[in-house]
Amino acid sequence: MAYYNKNNSSGEKKDERREYRRKKDADVSAYENSEKEDRGYIIGRNPVIEALKSGSSIDTIYVNSEAGGSIGLICRMAKEKNIVVKQVNDTKLTVMSGGASHQGVIAVGACAEYVSVEDILAVSKEKGTDPFIIICDEIEDPHNLGAIIRTAEAAGADGIIIPKRRSASLNQTVYKTSAGAASWLPVARVSNLAAVIDTLKENGIWIYGTDAKGEDYTKVDMRGAMALVIGSEGFGMGKLIEKKCDFLMRLPMNGKITSLNASVAAGIFMYEAVRQRTVK
Repeated sequence: MAYYNKNNSSGEKKDERREYRRKKDADVSAYENSEKEDRGYIIGRNPVIEALKSGSSIDTIYVNSEAGGSIGLICRMAKEKNIVVKQVNDTKLTVMSGGASHQGVIAVGACAEYVSVEDILAVSKEKGTDPFIIICDEIEDPHNLGAIIRTAEAAGADGIIIPKRRSASLNQTVYKTSAGAASWLPVARVSNLAAVIDTLKENGIWIYGTDAKGEDYTKVDMRGAMALVIGSEGFGMGKLIEKKCDFLMRLPMNGKITSLNASVAAGIFMYEAVRQRTVK
């Protein structure tokens, strides 16, 4: 498809080409800016500092500590607000910013506020039901985390618990994949998952782990107060978390593939729990 008239004079052709290029560059720029906004990026030192001062919902801050200057101040402010700071190189920041001047720092906004574990425990008390909690042990793919949140909300879970490290967080990808469920289902982000499991046990909650060594999931009684642990995509549950579980259960694998996507497996386990908990 031609974007200029072949019969025009040379000067007119150049003008039309320049105008076409200007419009194309403007479209690309608008797309890149919308992408940054969609991901919730806050780029540059002053914007990040002001966001921290204003109490904006920030999930993670990526910094190149070698940039110096006010980067140290940003890290201190983030620590005071219990915000995760990840050290990355300049190349990573340049890719994230789409080539914009990042000054060594990019903050990523959260799509929803995190809650405490106590807040999640309060949900079942308010509903008058047995606790039904989902624990994600190092689910690093945001699409998987989003899908798990979506299914958990639909299944009537009280909330999700994720670790601060080695886990996807409530970013815009998670929000989109969850189809907005991340705005409705409480999510707690904790420093020590093993300690939280101990707290859940103290509150009378049984811990159900998912592992190939476990019992057939259809033969496990999931009625009553429960927390379901979903392990990471590649390695399953960590050894310490596995030891903390009261029960281990598995899905039967009858084909040549020996594992399922984490969010798919989570959905099957969750709805078996729903089935058992609703059958009288």
